[in-house]
Amino acid sequence: TQSFTRILYDTAEGVATITLNRPEKRNALDDATISDLKDAFSRVASDLLVRVVVLRSAGPDFCAGADLSALQKIAENSVLENRDDARSMMELFQAMRRLPKPIVAAVRGRALAGGCGLATACDLVVAARSAQFGYPEVKIGFVPAMVTAMLRRCVSEKVAFELIARGESISADRAEAVGLVNLVVDDDVFEDGVAEYVAGLAKASASAIALSKYLLYQIDGMSFDAAISAGADLNAVARQTD
Repeated sequence: TQSFTRILYDTAEGVATITLNRPEKRNALDDATISDLKDAFSRVASDLLVRVVVLRSAGPDFCAGADLSALQKIAENSVLENRDDARSMMELFQAMRRLPKPIVAAVRGRALAGGCGLATACDLVVAARSAQFGYPEVKIGFVPAMVTAMLRRCVSEKVAFELIARGESISADRAEAVGLVNLVVDDDVFEDGVAEYVAGLAKASASAIALSKYLLYQIDGMSFDAAISAGADLNAVARQTD
């Protein structure tokens, strides 16, 4: 059995729950966490019993972004070392997007910088009302470079620029209003709200959801004619499923 050092992994009733498990570090991202997440999503991909994935966190915060040691390493690395380091995070985001199962981020507390990117990389986001989202990278002279590809697909151009350029955190309600969050649930019923939301997904046709996710992300950047043609082809495939 695969062992993880930075996360917890559990499956029950068709749902795989991946829990970021560094509460003492506000679940900050480092190489080991990113490696664990990639391994966990690989395990999900090969488990035919898993229909939905929930990504959550231990402790009060979802994820504070890169930890101090990771930032120190970035400052000391060569360009090529930093490129390899960045590509590891890129591969995680790509694996999440290609996974033929929906991934739901269950966000409590703060989701900041790479942590906000991690939530945005999920297909769906359920947030506690007290949660906060933000990309504060500009405040240390950095750029949320890779996550911009996902952020720009979730919100309008002006909202994306505001989040990146001002670096301020926004509330869960504001995040829902701009399209960064799907559902906001009151803190005292958050666990029940997440469970109900996920249960609905687990009951749906796995093949229909997998094909829908594939099509939705495949048509990014396509012309209207190419996108509707891809839809027609997938329509024909869907007719052959149970």
